[in-house]
Amino acid sequence: MQVRQQSTSLTLFTKWVQTTFFVILILYFGKVLFVPLLFGLLVALITFPICKRMEKHGLPRSFSIAVLLTGVVVLAVALGWLLGIEINIFLKDYPLISKRLADFSPGITRWIDNSLHISPRDQTIWVQKLTANLDDDITGFLKGVLNSTIATMIMLVMIPVYAALFLYHRETFVRFIAIIVGNKYKNQLQLILHESVTSYFKYIKGTFYVYSIVAALNCAGLFALGIRNALLYGILTSFMMVIPYIGIFISAAIPVSIALVTKDSAWYPVGVILVFVFIQYLESNVIFPWVVGTQLNLSTWATLVAIIAGTLLWGIAGMVLVSPFLAILKIITDHVPAWKPLNILLNRSEGYRAK
Repeated sequence: MQVRQQSTSLTLFTKWVQTTFFVILILYFGKVLFVPLLFGLLVALITFPICKRMEKHGLPRSFSIAVLLTGVVVLAVALGWLLGIEINIFLKDYPLISKRLADFSPGITRWIDNSLHISPRDQTIWVQKLTANLDDDITGFLKGVLNSTIATMIMLVMIPVYAALFLYHRETFVRFIAIIVGNKYKNQLQLILHESVTSYFKYIKGTFYVYSIVAALNCAGLFALGIRNALLYGILTSFMMVIPYIGIFISAAIPVSIALVTKDSAWYPVGVILVFVFIQYLESNVIFPWVVGTQLNLSTWATLVAIIAGTLLWGIAGMVLVSPFLAILKIITDHVPAWKPLNILLNRSEGYRAK
């Protein structure tokens, strides 16, 4: 009897492993479809309470959806406009930056010679080798950025389309899910859907808190280094993190360029870079899992593991999407007794209860 139970448990475990493996494969190779689809669902769930309130006041559903999604698009365009302003600021300062780098070059060469005992001749040879294939590397990098930009633009166009469809046909999707789960979990389904909408709102609030904390840390670091307009650049750099990859680099390049132009030592721009690298590390590995995990009632451990897994699966998009969907998984485990072991891992309120 015991052998039979062990065999049944092993079969069930193997089945779960196989299912998980094939789901991961589908999600990985279906990134182009699933990323904008899930972002559209995210936008739909965030705007759903406002849309429902507008409909209760007698406004047509299509008009309510159009107004809300127009607001979302305007916000995205404003973010892109802010990014364009920062690029223009950097380009205007670029001649001065080049001149300052040329002024710092002899001093850096002497410091390397005195500290690392590498002669100027060896430094020149090393720089020549380093820059031998620089043109090809830059060309490849620009092509990658262009391809990423094109893919991002396509995704940005599809997100409001998916969001509008989710909002307009929401009853259809709810009936579809109800048929799948059956009558056994009919009551739990309503609770899960309601709490899922709430969890997305908490996710947005938690993300705003993360950016606020990062902005405070950025400002403190720039103030400590004596960078001009530290408050402005600290806040802009924080909230430009909304734009994956490009936003943080361009925003950080501006205070670095200011340090190059206004300071006499090359250590100031190096210090600015180190400040942003350290804060970015804290944001990714400590602040985001802790703050967002608290808002969603997710354990820090589960949030951190999910963020790493989402990043490996879909890059930055996976890192953004994984936390709210992990919260939905936690809500499901709250109402499904058979998933209690998973709920213990996901639920922050469980804490450390081992003896």
